[in-house]
Amino acid sequence: MPLTLMRRRLMWMRSAVALAIAAVGSTAMAADPPSFTFDPVAVGLTGTTVTANNILISDYSRVTFTDGSAFTESGYLVVTGFQSATDPKITVPGLGMYVRFDATGTTSSTNPATAPTTATFSTLTYTLYGYNDVGTATFGFDGGGNPTETATGEKVLATGTLQSGGGSTLPDPQSGKFYAFAGAALNFVVDPTNAAFFATPNPFFDTALTTFANTPDTVTPFETGFLITQGGGKISYAQQVTAVPEPETYALLLAGLGVVGFMARRRELQGRSQ
Repeated sequence: MPLTLMRRRLMWMRSAVALAIAAVGSTAMAADPPSFTFDPVAVGLTGTTVTANNILISDYSRVTFTDGSAFTESGYLVVTGFQSATDPKITVPGLGMYVRFDATGTTSSTNPATAPTTATFSTLTYTLYGYNDVGTATFGFDGGGNPTETATGEKVLATGTLQSGGGSTLPDPQSGKFYAFAGAALNFVVDPTNAAFFATPNPFFDTALTTFANTPDTVTPFETGFLITQGGGKISYAQQVTAVPEPETYALLLAGLGVVGFMARRRELQGRSQ
């Protein structure tokens, strides 16, 4: 790509992220999400009570490009721990949690390895499960690249659907693959049978906020899409978000964040070569 065109693209994406941050404001992308408390024992699950601000998750998902600019995505988000304002990693031994989700959307390109892309989610449904983790549950993909899991004895904790969301990708010239970013605001509906799991606040938050930043080493492209294996992400909560960003806002914000990460890595590589 000519240097002038690259500079223009970077300037556009920097402007986009600035506008997106301004549009999002203090709603879905709040810097300090409110705290919550989970009580596994209250619903017959193993583990101790935990109070945190974020849920840390690992992403196992498959993105498949379909007709034209459309795509589907499905997979599992595995809870790896929790995070509070004072503790970056809280674990609850014995407690297993994961999200099973399915989504559809549209993308600006089906070749993310060659140029930056943006995407908009059209639909997304999910179920949050809890189970007693005895160290035997695994998550990954079968021989056909379909997400799989082996947890047993799950309890449905919550369900939800899409409010708004989007994503972006950014090529990585070093690996020939790409960064993959995503974010969404989702309705969060507590399952009445296991409502006691969500100890505080009461009533619990009605909106879940998700962000993902997947590095090239977690991305495996194939002919009609790509897999994400052990990608990184967070879930936080909000109460009655009244100004949900448009899907394009999420996409532009994440694209801009991708540029920031790319530029930081390029500076690091340049520093090593000197």
